[in-house]
Amino acid sequence: MIFSAAARDPQGLALDDGTRRRSWAELDDRVHRAAHYLRDEVGLRAGDHLALLMGSCVEGVELLVAGIAAGLWVTPINWHLTPDEVAYVVRDSGARLLVSDTRFAETAAGVHDSVLRIGDDFERALAAASDAPLPADGPAGGNMIYTSGTTGWPKGVKRARAASLGAMLDGWRAYGRTVGLDGSGSHLVTGPLYHAAPLMFAVYDQVSGAPLHLLQRFDAQGCLDTIREHEIAHTHLVPTMFVRLLRLPDAVRRDFEAPRLDLVLHGAAPVSVTVKRRMIEWWGPVLVEYWGATEGGVTTLVDSDTWLAHPGSVGRAIPPFEVFAVDDAGRRLPPGEVGLLYARHGASLRPFEYHDDPAKTEEAYLEPGVFTIGDVGTVDEDGFVRLADRRSNTIISGGVNIYPVEVEQVLQEHPAVADVGVFGIPDDEWGEQVKAAVELRPGLEASAELEAEILAFAREHLAAYKVPRSIDFEDALPRDVTGKLYTRRLRDPYWVGRAAKI
Repeated sequence: MIFSAAARDPQGLALDDGTRRRSWAELDDRVHRAAHYLRDEVGLRAGDHLALLMGSCVEGVELLVAGIAAGLWVTPINWHLTPDEVAYVVRDSGARLLVSDTRFAETAAGVHDSVLRIGDDFERALAAASDAPLPADGPAGGNMIYTSGTTGWPKGVKRARAASLGAMLDGWRAYGRTVGLDGSGSHLVTGPLYHAAPLMFAVYDQVSGAPLHLLQRFDAQGCLDTIREHEIAHTHLVPTMFVRLLRLPDAVRRDFEAPRLDLVLHGAAPVSVTVKRRMIEWWGPVLVEYWGATEGGVTTLVDSDTWLAHPGSVGRAIPPFEVFAVDDAGRRLPPGEVGLLYARHGASLRPFEYHDDPAKTEEAYLEPGVFTIGDVGTVDEDGFVRLADRRSNTIISGGVNIYPVEVEQVLQEHPAVADVGVFGIPDDEWGEQVKAAVELRPGLEASAELEAEILAFAREHLAAYKVPRSIDFEDALPRDVTGKLYTRRLRDPYWVGRAAKI
């Protein structure tokens, strides 16, 4: 049995995508049948690769868990990608089978010869498949999620697999408890299932007994309504969602009550201190911030009360991690100095690898068990981690490092700014200069006067060399649904025809 709740409450709600529901008994039965179908009928073997091109639907959850339970590497594909980008992921992953729902069937058919479409044929195949329990000592698979590719081609990340299916399920439950996902209440999935954070946090909670509610798309009012209607206890949000929630009318926010809500995990992108304070003032001390990545999972945590005492921090390392910063030569820096952040995994010498890319894998490790995801920041004397930016985003102007996140968080405080991205563009004298791209709040129009006002505001809060030289006003910044900015789409046009990109 994959879901223990199937024995305790077989007819209770396990999964709801807004149009269809599964009870615990149905979910457990369908996962077992899907696992047998993939192995017995399709012929996939432990270690093979399965790809999913699907929206937030009940089958997406079923097939992810079934594939992993069958010993497969499962890759949910970002359905916002172009057909060429989807084809790259399918090809790079080595997927033997691509599963699609109706919405993405045409794209799927164009990128792979072996496609399974969700629908009547799939339902008949499940009905004919074995419902025999999967053995606990059988092989465990894993997810192989591709990084977002905001600065280049995405990379497939393989986390270390458990020794068996039983060990994997035990590990999922233990991991969930570490971050507060103990199955004690309904879980709202606010983002698409192709991102590691909303997907795996939801699965960890569900195997411990949490019913899942899948939002088809995030809408601030709809999110509040769902939390209230379904008495949501746990969810995962990203900072752009906080901003949209805080823009709701005062009366709507004042009337919102969610007594069951006790854990709101957030991460994936930086959050401004002001935005987070306002969310805590509104929802209470339920926010728990994490720092980590697809590669290593959650590395640090900080609850609301601790964060209020250490604003701007992403918390301290959780077991089995240690976090420290190093200089350009790989030497550990003293507390408070900015450097490339590394995490030491105390229980594994190779907690992850990049699929079919040993050189990229080796580049991520300082030594066995010690890896970086490319973030720059500090660790203070008490172990609190603060992020400066991604190493790949660092602007080098006149030999001085400038971290865009710091500039973005200042500009975000200007009342005219709805969203902002900061990056480096060519400068013949300084190498790079600071450029800002700004999305204005509704009802405002770009003008030279408004640009001057925003830049003057920046000069009041930043050292002169960090202030953008100019602003590009954009209708909307190119972000993915987790809030990550596709910096290359803003930056690359300025570097066309240049051999160097810095």
